[in-house]
Amino acid sequence: MNTEQLKSLLAQAFPDADIAVTGEAGKFDLRIVDTGFEGKRTVARQQAVYAPINEQIASGAVHAVTIRAMTPEEWRKVSMFGA
Repeated sequence: MNTEQLKSLLAQAFPDADIAVTGEAGKFDLRIVDTGFEGKRTVARQQAVYAPINEQIASGAVHAVTIRAMTPEEWRKVSMFGA
């Protein structure tokens, strides 16, 4: 599994999101910015991100992910002020 393949899976699940995927060798950092995260707690956001990649995790193609799931407003603040 490479970054483009993983990004494609996430794009299917989050078609209107801004998605960035970095990493290699099964370890990936994911940043998904989507309005669908509005009003959701961190755990619910992570569950939503894990859902489309669970098969790859189960197969071992992906074995570690760091998830940053944010709303556009949260991303704007992080981009401006860092975090």
